[in-house]
Amino acid sequence: MALNISGLVALLLFYALTLATGIWASRKTKQKEHQKPSEIAIVGGRNMTFCTGLFTATATWVGGAYINGTAEIVYLPLRGLAWVQAPAGFALSLLVGGLFFVNPMRMRNYVTLMDPIQEIYGNVMGCLLFIPPLIADIFWFAAILASLGATMKVILDIQGYFSIILSACTVILYTLLGGLYSVAYTDVIQLIFIIISLWICIPFAIMNPATENIFYTATHNIFQASWIGKVEMDYYGRWLDDFLYLVLGAIPWQTYFQRVLSASSTKEARLISYFSGLGCFIMAIPSVLIGAIAASTDWNQTDYGLPTPNERNESALILPLVLQHLCPGYISIGGLGAIAAAVMSSGDSALLSASSMFAHNIYRKIFRKKAAEKDVLWAMRVSMVIFGTISAALAFYSHSIYDLWFLGGELVYTLLFPQLCCALFLPSTNTYGSMAGFFLGFLLRLLAGEPSLKIPPVICYPGCSVVEGVHVQLFPFKIVTMLITLLTIFSVSHLASFMFKSNILPAEWDVCQVIMDDRVPVPFYWEERQMDVQNNQEL
Repeated sequence: MALNISGLVALLLFYALTLATGIWASRKTKQKEHQKPSEIAIVGGRNMTFCTGLFTATATWVGGAYINGTAEIVYLPLRGLAWVQAPAGFALSLLVGGLFFVNPMRMRNYVTLMDPIQEIYGNVMGCLLFIPPLIADIFWFAAILASLGATMKVILDIQGYFSIILSACTVILYTLLGGLYSVAYTDVIQLIFIIISLWICIPFAIMNPATENIFYTATHNIFQASWIGKVEMDYYGRWLDDFLYLVLGAIPWQTYFQRVLSASSTKEARLISYFSGLGCFIMAIPSVLIGAIAASTDWNQTDYGLPTPNERNESALILPLVLQHLCPGYISIGGLGAIAAAVMSSGDSALLSASSMFAHNIYRKIFRKKAAEKDVLWAMRVSMVIFGTISAALAFYSHSIYDLWFLGGELVYTLLFPQLCCALFLPSTNTYGSMAGFFLGFLLRLLAGEPSLKIPPVICYPGCSVVEGVHVQLFPFKIVTMLITLLTIFSVSHLASFMFKSNILPAEWDVCQVIMDDRVPVPFYWEERQMDVQNNQEL
């Protein structure tokens, strides 16, 4: 296969358009110099329009891993549509977030996800709880960069490092210049491109002579097992655990709260959350169809030949393989553009998320409490370059990056989600409970093992079995770990408070000042909160 010159030129033009859009959007940041520069970069001055907010919230979740992963699971013979949980999981997650988390976060005028945690549990716990989302964001960006590199190798026959470096530099540059405004406006362009490009590919792929009718293969085993798939009874617990992980674990991310906190009103923030969930669900349809097409294709009739992608362990590349071998060349280039757009729409969100929390919660509130706004903004920019460079470097180790990303996401779910819930809804909890919950939850997750990283389990939950020499937990241990963490925070907090107030433990041992700090949380911006309350009442 020769280098696809026309495809490379088209891709470079798309990157140039994205970069130009990001630079243009950065002008809106400069036009709001009367507001705090750091808040403009992080939450866009809290006046993002509904349409822009909806597009950027949807594009954040519809990333390269989302569209590629959905197609892969539908195609896999032992999985199928029954195991495609992300579309419904993310949709419900955004619904839950809109119903329960938008109001308290906006009513107190928080800027980042870590604000309520630092406010209730202090800076030490803020530092500890910053680590899981930081790791997850860096590995997320690295994973989708690696995915794009593999895709370009299939369609354009260029080395993966070229696309990784080009994509990382483009994303870092426009995110650094304009913050949330650049991310949001480029997301609009990218999401439109994803919708058009993927849907144009579907008719060509489905009408290819090598492809059987997907409705027929849904109920008949032709080239492989039915792409509908099924969940075996032994795997019910695992399926439920993974689904709840998507529903609840997708909430405690700065990428989500950045969108709802940037909306012009609480009502619009809730609507953005609801409708972006619907958008995520709808955006999975092209990937589901492509996975079904791949499962219904006689690959021996294509240039790809035999063995099949599954037999070659190339299932993760099934979407670009369908574009390359079942669609005309100019159509496959459009599909590649869709994947590149999806990568950038998620990559810039991850980069902005990690740098926002570092600059606002770590640099400003711990390292330099009297830092000027310009200093905070520069800390944010420098951290963007550092985190983006680390992600690009890690992207070259794609085989292990995906596993580390999933593990990082699970730590966010089992450790950060219960801490956020307690900080927002159980303000009587304290630092002792937070610390106990953090370390116990972290220990329980590690002791459960991780098959993808070849870490054997120390705790074998009911249903733990050995599959091809690897221990697999079929029990819903992730939800159990999260609930234990939640219960630990609550119980240890009240136990510590009782023991100090009853003089069972001497007051001088109260290093976290539970007795002195028995208070109702005071928001960072009291006057702004009162204004927001009045606006909500008017709505």
